[in-house]
Amino acid sequence: MTDLEDSVVPGQGPDRASSGHLTVAVAPQVLACLPGSVALLRPEYGQRGEVADFRFAAASPEAVDIAGRRGPELVGRSVLEMYPAVAGTPLWQGYLRALNTGAGWQGELEYEEAAAGIPHLSRYSVRAAPCQDGLVVSWNRLDTGEREQRRLALMQRQGRMGWVDRDLVRGEITWSDEVYSIFGRDRALGPMALEDLAAHAENDDRASLNDAVRLLLKTGEPIDHTFRIQLPHGPVRHVQMVAETETDANGHPVHVHGFFQDITTAKHAEQQLLEHEQNALAQQSLLAAERELAHRLQETLLPVPQQLLHLNGLTVDVAYQPVQEGLNLGGDWYSAIELPDGNPLLVVGDVAGHGLDAVATMALLRFTAKGMAITGTPLPAVLARLNTLLLHTTERTCNTATMIMAVYHPATSDLTWVRAGHPPPLLVRDGEARFLPTPEGVLLGATSTPVYQEARLHLLPGDHLYLYTDGLVETPAEPIDDGLARLARAALAHADAHARLDGLVRALTAPDTRRDDICVLHISR
Repeated sequence: MTDLEDSVVPGQGPDRASSGHLTVAVAPQVLACLPGSVALLRPEYGQRGEVADFRFAAASPEAVDIAGRRGPELVGRSVLEMYPAVAGTPLWQGYLRALNTGAGWQGELEYEEAAAGIPHLSRYSVRAAPCQDGLVVSWNRLDTGEREQRRLALMQRQGRMGWVDRDLVRGEITWSDEVYSIFGRDRALGPMALEDLAAHAENDDRASLNDAVRLLLKTGEPIDHTFRIQLPHGPVRHVQMVAETETDANGHPVHVHGFFQDITTAKHAEQQLLEHEQNALAQQSLLAAERELAHRLQETLLPVPQQLLHLNGLTVDVAYQPVQEGLNLGGDWYSAIELPDGNPLLVVGDVAGHGLDAVATMALLRFTAKGMAITGTPLPAVLARLNTLLLHTTERTCNTATMIMAVYHPATSDLTWVRAGHPPPLLVRDGEARFLPTPEGVLLGATSTPVYQEARLHLLPGDHLYLYTDGLVETPAEPIDDGLARLARAALAHADAHARLDGLVRALTAPDTRRDDICVLHISR
């Protein structure tokens, strides 16, 4: 009977110990034929049966660790003896998972070790595969430049962006991999010459693209141009090209650097929002009679400075004071209307900046918000779509805004509201003033991934609720909390059923120090 047969119980396969001995016996012969860094690790168990360490049972001759130890020097040594900082890391957990589940593991490791008193930080890609009662582990050191290239490639894929270089002296042109994907071009064909771009653009875009490329190559005039291309087997794609040149001593272009970006998704979102806005415009025009056209246009562009409204169970006192009194070119605005179902809609907004751009953005937000609310769009969705609209509105400089929207339900006396970076509403009830807890909501135009949450308030008879812009509470060189506290005190002093809002505004503002518009809604039952 052979040695193997001596270690086997009749009727059963080799036990765990004997299979491990077999692995150790053949592992050096197998690993000796493998290139790179490969090793066989055998687990060592503690008193409770847990894996306490791994020991190098065999290693390939070319294996090298961070300290420069070669394969033969690793054999017989334990992992935690040589690399104590590995314990508990994702690498260690990956080893345990591979050993326990029988499934391979792959990951990366950053490890720092002091060799000759000098700390060394190394990065490795590591693979571990179970082999009988141990692990076969391979590792490769990742060069820093390689990692940066991988990150750059990932960023290009995520941003649908790729770079282009053109050597005008040698006639060489280079594309990154992502440019081939953007143009749907076979890499075997190589990059396309800049002069040939116009031939692949849609007919309406060819002339302008050809002129832009010609000026770039001839005079070095930078390009920032958007055009459409028809993919060989796909839809039309919107592409933005940005490029500039390096020039020689005589000012002649000699090198072109630039990038292409696929902006099709953004263009489609812009188109969808435009269609939604057009639908809102059409539906609102059905509600408006021609005899009210002039009044509605004034209300859309320039809010009425002072008015008192009665909206299905609510009294709404409005005060609006732009800084530019003569021109009324402020970015603050409000809406106070009854929706088709009879529920009052209350909105206060503040566009960053002043002047015509602020008014244009204000009108866009005000009208679109009212249109979506009239068509029954939920309040959080209204803010999310307005945010997308601002992100894709590039022709104006005023592209951020704060806003608060509320809908009152007379049947239940409940007020549902949302906010986008706006100051909190102030509630005066039973002789006390408090600011409502604010639901999550970032200002419009700040991020492409916003979250807007809805809050609810039950209004009681005698309640006074204030919606306002920051011009009411902000004073130069004063913390905003001081302004909010001053508003709370003034609201208590003016919380009277017969007190008009203009008295509160006068008490809080000084014309010679005010630098921002003011818009306030005083809501009471």
